[in-house]
Amino acid sequence: MSTTDISLDIGGMTCASCATRIERKLNRLDGVTATVNYATEKARIQASDVDTAVLIGAIESAGYTAATPAPPVSDGAAAPAETGDRETDELRRRLWISVALTVPVVLLSMIPALQFANWQWLTLTLAAPVVVWGAWPFHRAAFVNARHGAATMDTLISIGVLAAFGWSLYALFFGMAGMPGMHMSFSLVGGGGTGDIYLEVAAAVTVFILLGRYIEARAKRQSGAALKALLELGAKDAALLVGGAESLVPVSRLVPGDTIVVRPGEKIATDGLIVDGASAVDLSMITGESVPVEVTVGDRVIGATVNAGGRLVVEVTRVGADTELARMGRLVEEAQSGKAEAQRLADRVSAVFVPVVIALAVIAFAGWLVAGGTVEAAFTAAVATLIIACPCALGLATPTALLVGTGRGSQLGILIRGPQVLEQTRTVNTIVLDKTGTITSGRMAVLSAVAFADASIDDVISVAAIAEHGSEHPVGRAIVADGDRRGLVTRGAEGFQSTPGQGVRAVVDGRLVVVGRAGWLAGEWSIELDAEAAASIATDEAAGRTVVAIGWDGVLRGLITVGDTVKESSAAAIARFRALGLHPVLLTGDNAGTAAAIGAVVGIDDVHAGVTPEGKLELIRTLQADGRVVAMVGDGVNDSAALAAADLGIAMGTGTDAAMAASDITVVSGDLLAVADAMRLARRTLGIIKGNLFWAFAYNVAAIPLAMLGLLNPLLAGAAMAFSSVFVVTNSLRLRRFRADRGSAAIERGSSSRRLMLDPSAGLGPD
Repeated sequence: MSTTDISLDIGGMTCASCATRIERKLNRLDGVTATVNYATEKARIQASDVDTAVLIGAIESAGYTAATPAPPVSDGAAAPAETGDRETDELRRRLWISVALTVPVVLLSMIPALQFANWQWLTLTLAAPVVVWGAWPFHRAAFVNARHGAATMDTLISIGVLAAFGWSLYALFFGMAGMPGMHMSFSLVGGGGTGDIYLEVAAAVTVFILLGRYIEARAKRQSGAALKALLELGAKDAALLVGGAESLVPVSRLVPGDTIVVRPGEKIATDGLIVDGASAVDLSMITGESVPVEVTVGDRVIGATVNAGGRLVVEVTRVGADTELARMGRLVEEAQSGKAEAQRLADRVSAVFVPVVIALAVIAFAGWLVAGGTVEAAFTAAVATLIIACPCALGLATPTALLVGTGRGSQLGILIRGPQVLEQTRTVNTIVLDKTGTITSGRMAVLSAVAFADASIDDVISVAAIAEHGSEHPVGRAIVADGDRRGLVTRGAEGFQSTPGQGVRAVVDGRLVVVGRAGWLAGEWSIELDAEAAASIATDEAAGRTVVAIGWDGVLRGLITVGDTVKESSAAAIARFRALGLHPVLLTGDNAGTAAAIGAVVGIDDVHAGVTPEGKLELIRTLQADGRVVAMVGDGVNDSAALAAADLGIAMGTGTDAAMAASDITVVSGDLLAVADAMRLARRTLGIIKGNLFWAFAYNVAAIPLAMLGLLNPLLAGAAMAFSSVFVVTNSLRLRRFRADRGSAAIERGSSSRRLMLDPSAGLGPD
């Protein structure tokens, strides 16, 4: 049976209990598995043969609204005002009007010197709009939930506020409080003293809760701003190239195979492949790296990045929902919609919390009366219990931290799939690293050169690069690139001819030049190797590198060693892993010599060489069987099984889609230092979540008994409840200040890899 992933925007939720109710309602439908997130106001649903209209109907039957998410604006038009922004503005207006009416009520009630004859009637006139209109969102939500046989946080607030107001009305119209000259004595701690009206409690509690809701709503918007900014990065228009003529078209009209032009300073409209031109591309908005990356013909580019150099002609490869930007957005949104195990426990608690609190309030009221207390003291304890116990902080503990943490991660080029990933990072103690594309760049480069006869190293590289200029082989391209870097290639050769698997021949400056395998030069061209050259080749090939011989005029002129390059940041990243308590393991399919050399450069002594894809999976399972909690870092299709089997899979964003699909964390930049940042960010986010949950639980456990014993006035109870929610949100917002450690001098210089220069007498070491 096919399963469809559906996302719905939910309206009308006011607390975690609302989210839990909707979740239960959806999960009762056959073939439906749903998760509802209070902070993001979204439902993520996996449904088998269930129409979206049925899902929306189920949510609406529970008293809430639901709709499919609006498509992103892509034609350059201004986006409409978001519903959440309108709700925040409405909350602000309701809050400030309520504050203006409540301040004189509180002052008159608390300061006897300000009281005058019949002052109670003025406070009633001012407090009534606050209790009815200011608290209307709470009353309405409580009523809607009551119609469906449910109670939420709003039920507690509404009952508490209306009880205080109703008691005050009774006292004013039927008791001594309404008589001329009657004054009220007020106590902040404990019962209500000798007075018997609670208008200031009803009004002030409403203001405190509105203030908490407003701050909470603003913080939720801020915490989701990173995802919103990410989704809005894309260009709106593109210069489409057809028959040599350019025309400006909306990005939505592009299809794979189109050719677009990107001028300096412009955003690259969508993912593609460079077919003409060279430039530097600013990837900071996607990868978090501040240094532009040099690109040329054949290189892949990502939509929404900025062309910082020359003119580029790009063939479109992916558009719309298939682009890297869209994929990143989906990953971040999915992560923000998830729930940690601790939050699932909090949800289960909040689902039964409200009825329990109402029962505790009744017990407090009855207990005071049985113990001989006054009706006023019993009433005060009951109202304080209702107000202090609202479980809002429980519902915000995980989602707000996830919103901020994953949003900050997306700004740094770190994509975390969900809260379960955060829990896994806490226990990881071993990190297994694939070599190619992870520790090394995965690209061939010239590592060293040796000159013989009367030739210089520049002569050898220059002649070889010119001869290889027409080659498509990775080794040939590496030699040409090195010649370009040194400024030695100014032209192509004549008479170029390639012999597959052996080498090339060409005419350079009137001389026949051959570049290729040493055996091919000796057997085909009678160019013999002396003992020194043979020893140099044997040393390099034993270490897994490729050696190219260059000869002209029938004489061996030099050797060029080509191989993979270690990334600039790899050694520093390994040191950071150790600082995080992780044991690094190098895993590669290369031979033992190459693996040992790479391990020595970056500082890894636990090296496994000659490992097949099946062997990688087997090693992961062996480590796990030994009691280790394993993170695997890789980038290729051959790493996919190991990534999936590891306790924590981390894919390099420069690798294959298969590796990223099998991973828990994706590092877009491909920088190994970013993996250390990902581990730090995940652990920091998990720590914030645990701190939030501890505060939310501890607050309720400590506050409810105090309220029942009459040691908290309802006014302070309302302030404390609002503060608990604000504390949880602001604590989560601290993650916005998380800083990456990718500030090394090497990265600031703009280098993305470390060149390894091989001296046959000294071994392998950094340049």
